Amino acid sequence: MHQALDKKRILLTHADRFMGPALHQTLRAQGADVIANTDNLLLPEEPAGLIAQCGDIDVLVVNLALPAPSTPAVDVGEDEWREVFACLVDPLPRLCRAVLPQMQQRGHGKILVMGSASALRGMKRASTYSAARGAQLAYVQALGVEVAGQNIQVNAIAQNFVDNPTYFPASVQENPRFQERLKREVPLGRLVGAEEDAAFAAFLCSDAANHFVGQVFPVCGGWVQR
Repeated sequence: MHQALDKKRILLTHADRFMGPALHQTLRAQGADVIANTDNLLLPEEPAGLIAQCGDIDVLVVNLALPAPSTPAVDVGEDEWREVFACLVDPLPRLCRAVLPQMQQRGHGKILVMGSASALRGMKRASTYSAARGAQLAYVQALGVEVAGQNIQVNAIAQNFVDNPTYFPASVQENPRFQERLKREVPLGRLVGAEEDAAFAAFLCSDAANHFVGQVFPVCGGWVQR
């Protein structure tokens, strides 16, 4: 049976958090050789060192996460702002700058960013997190159109209300207040399954998605349309 990701080498960052576990399982099930990296990638030299260590990579899946602060905007300090951007934003261009030369030399490649729909719809007490996620999406759109002519596709999934251990652990999902919020705010009426999200990500990593360029795909059960 043909598998959509046969023989593709995929580097997955923060593989132990956010969508990492589900992505690892799904990408491997579709035939990919997955390099599941769990480094924090906070030091400026770490991303380039990781790419050099991995060698040839067909697809880079940039999955970055940290617990989202819930600080009112007027109370956000310099430390919080810098910490969130250091984790969610700074590694992205460093990883891309390191991996793009080999993709350009081969004449093909893909970069997929697992982002957040918090950048597409306002959320109270989420200014720092939403700003960082928004920077990710803006970078994807700009880079995507820049390298499209070299047969390199750069896209992003902007998600919310997707089952994952970082933002929607069991303790949150079991809370009656959260269950009420889910029914009130999400047209789907439930969390998007981790497997559902990962399956879409796998499609974007496949050759069937070669026509998508610098696009941001909301995966949030209709939340951004409310």
